[in-house]
Amino acid sequence: MTNQTKPSALRKAGLFYLVFVMFSYTTGGPFGLEDMITTSGPGMTLLYLLVLPLFWCIPVSLVSAELTTAMPVEGGFYRWTRAAFGDFWGFLAGWWNWSASFLLGGAYAVLFTDYLAYYWPNMKWWDHYIISVTLIVVLTWVNVRGIEMVGQVATALELFIFLPVATMIVLALAHWHQNPFVPWVVPHQATFKVFGVGFALGLWLYSGYEQLSTVAEEVENPQRAYPRALALVVPLSIAAYFLPTLTGLASAGHWEQWHTGFFSDAARMIGGSWLGTWITLAAMIGNVALLNSTILTTTRMPFAMAEDRYLPQELTRKHPRYGTPWLAIVVSAAIYALLAWQSLGQLISVYIWLRSATTVLTVLSAWKLRRIRPDLPRSFTVPGGRMGLIYVVGAPVVMALVALLGSDRFALIVGAIAIVLGPVVYGFLRHDKGSAQASQPFSS
Repeated sequence: MTNQTKPSALRKAGLFYLVFVMFSYTTGGPFGLEDMITTSGPGMTLLYLLVLPLFWCIPVSLVSAELTTAMPVEGGFYRWTRAAFGDFWGFLAGWWNWSASFLLGGAYAVLFTDYLAYYWPNMKWWDHYIISVTLIVVLTWVNVRGIEMVGQVATALELFIFLPVATMIVLALAHWHQNPFVPWVVPHQATFKVFGVGFALGLWLYSGYEQLSTVAEEVENPQRAYPRALALVVPLSIAAYFLPTLTGLASAGHWEQWHTGFFSDAARMIGGSWLGTWITLAAMIGNVALLNSTILTTTRMPFAMAEDRYLPQELTRKHPRYGTPWLAIVVSAAIYALLAWQSLGQLISVYIWLRSATTVLTVLSAWKLRRIRPDLPRSFTVPGGRMGLIYVVGAPVVMALVALLGSDRFALIVGAIAIVLGPVVYGFLRHDKGSAQASQPFSS
């Protein structure tokens, strides 16, 4: 089967849809952060939500904006890392990222069905699994249709989520009656939970801003659209996390009861059962949005790696009508479906190992490419000159080290294994490929 498609087959996304796809992948809504409050404390959670972006997603966003304008290629940060540090580190960036997506793809489908159980309390385990897999199948079809349709779906989903969350914030402001920062930390809590588990959850919330670089070739004028989208999405994401949490704690209170799904309970306390039901539905839709954009952004990684002959060439097949890498999408979705019986839980701490590793490689690539490829046409550069570059590289590296050092025993063991598997797989594939030469990491 030929990989050639008509130039018009792939319908590209403009800035409007790119913003909603990026927001739905990186944020989706405030749902999922509730455990930070009972792990780290209300005050520390609110501080994390405000301060972490300065040292994590904002530097990563600036790096991603610069490198996307310099190298707007399918595969994004995988190809940037490969161009900067060679085949080995490029492969690891791609492999770690694709592996991390397995931990989340199925979990988002499971979380959707978990919220559905609010309306269907007698759901059997097989009903739960069938619904989760069905959701994956539907969104896989949407993604095969291309990024424009993904953007249309993401836009509709996010607008639906925005309405009940905004309503909750307004009503909560009217019922503000206590200090949302008290207590600052959870009394008698183990230090690693306050500054380890809670910190890792915060990094997870603000991760993924480099991920949309993997679909740069499917965006209209990515050199112009990508930096603009980041400039809109980053502050929007901070507000989407901070404002509902601040007002929810100030109005509903009961910080010691904030676990996954408590936003529904908080909404019921603030506005009554109608608002609780509406927020629950929004949380379900939020997980649909997260899964929809996850399939889009992570399935381009095996496609790009297959183009470079590190994965089977069949994964480079494109749909004859839509121009999308349909086989890479279907294979990834099938793995999500196999894992759709799991939940986020401790997997987030393992995911942070893999995400931190790829993020560190991404920001280091910006530094290296400044040195070895100063000729690349950068229509956007990280502001601040040399000090600006030190900031965007150094801050995420320090944050990643803090998160990994604060990991619990499970994350230390399983996360280390997940990291080590990358070089093992590379060695196996390198040996299997023999003396065959991979394609160039990018084209000028």
